[in-house]
Amino acid sequence: MQLRTIALCLSLLSTAAAAQQPARWSAAKANDWYAQQPWLVGANYVPSDAINQLEMFQAATWNPQLNDKELGMAQSIGMNTMRVFLQDQLWQQDPEGFKQRLNDFLTIAARHGIRPIFVLFDSCWDPNPKLGPQHPPIPGVHNSGWVQSPGIKELTDPAAEPILEAYVKGVVGAFANDPRILAWDIWNEPDNPTDQYPRTPHKTERVDHLLPLAFAWARAEHPIQPLTSGVWVGDWSHPDRESPTTKIQLAESDIITFHNYDWPEGFEARIKELQPLGRPILCTEYMARGAGSTFDNDLPIAKRYHVAAINWGLVAGKTQTYFPWDSWQKPYVLSQPTVWFHEVFRQDDTPYRQHEVDLIRELTGRGTP
Repeated sequence: MQLRTIALCLSLLSTAAAAQQPARWSAAKANDWYAQQPWLVGANYVPSDAINQLEMFQAATWNPQLNDKELGMAQSIGMNTMRVFLQDQLWQQDPEGFKQRLNDFLTIAARHGIRPIFVLFDSCWDPNPKLGPQHPPIPGVHNSGWVQSPGIKELTDPAAEPILEAYVKGVVGAFANDPRILAWDIWNEPDNPTDQYPRTPHKTERVDHLLPLAFAWARAEHPIQPLTSGVWVGDWSHPDRESPTTKIQLAESDIITFHNYDWPEGFEARIKELQPLGRPILCTEYMARGAGSTFDNDLPIAKRYHVAAINWGLVAGKTQTYFPWDSWQKPYVLSQPTVWFHEVFRQDDTPYRQHEVDLIRELTGRGTP
């Protein structure tokens, strides 16, 4: 009898603890939130003088003046959000300084009517991030200095989980009630193998373990902003066809985000695949001209379906994402691509294509010529 009583008490305690855990937003709450937003149009932003997330936010290379100028350019064409990548080592290096720089960035963005989505983790590109000075861009190569978060060391070592937890809770907790932030993107393309670098053994299994934990760590801070992780590959038309990673992303996300660099038919088909979920839909990566994904084709579709549209890239710079993905196989050194892949502005601040910025202004009804 005594053992049964103890077991019952433990069960009640466990149930009470679970009840206190913040839950995923209901579809009704997510849709109410979205109804209060203007049509969201923006870009994935890294300043033109930064090769990656570390160079953007480390104290030695933090450049608020350039951020101010470039976010002003985004505002001028009607953009009202930016998707901005963070990196866990920035927290480990200098948590107070990192929080201050994030606060300064939010102040600059708010000055231009821009509410960013902060990305906490990212499985793309270099699996060995290192603090300090970053290497220069590889000539002619797309995104040659971008780094993963967490790197291979923290990703594959279970003992590093408390470090990652401290980062998520520290950043989200610092800004959990800040209306200047639009949303938290917990993990970018979590199961991306990044074939340009040696593959990380058991990467997907480790990510699938950490991804729901990362959502829980963020939710534990009770943010007023929704959480998400964007689906980017595979078949989303039926739960039976989803990968294990996609299942976690869709089950945990308050709002649904996705990536698409396809022709407009593919872009629209992806939206239709996600509509039955009954939640707000935001496209957090699109626009790769050479792949058939353009402002001209996709932005009118996004507006028709009231889907947020956040393209890759704002101002050409050290990321060199105006070069296409195949630049890893054939660097564009002796010749240039027929059309730019990503980016809206040249480094001299002029539009790459005037018609594109005119279209963004026209469709958003915002911006100034």
